[in-house]
Amino acid sequence: MLPDRCSIMENGKQCVNPPEFVVSIVVEKDEYMVGVTCDKHKQIVSGKIQSLQNEDKIPRGKISFSPLKAVGTDCIHGDPDDFVHLDINNPKN
Repeated sequence: MLPDRCSIMENGKQCVNPPEFVVSIVVEKDEYMVGVTCDKHKQIVSGKIQSLQNEDKIPRGKISFSPLKAVGTDCIHGDPDDFVHLDINNPKN
């Protein structure tokens, strides 16, 4: 699961834009996801990561922005008959 909004906060408010990129740090053969961002905040995120790398707070490596693709489908939908009711008060269920 990914957040439904960009990871950046401006003036104490969460960015309302949907994420467009997964932001990760590539170190040798390992890759560490550090957040998601919209296109508007891509440069801000890059600068912040470089600053954190300089302070040795996160691994030094290549900053990677992987585009996200929106996927929609109409083949998955919920039907009340599909759900299983569990009674947490009755341990026999």
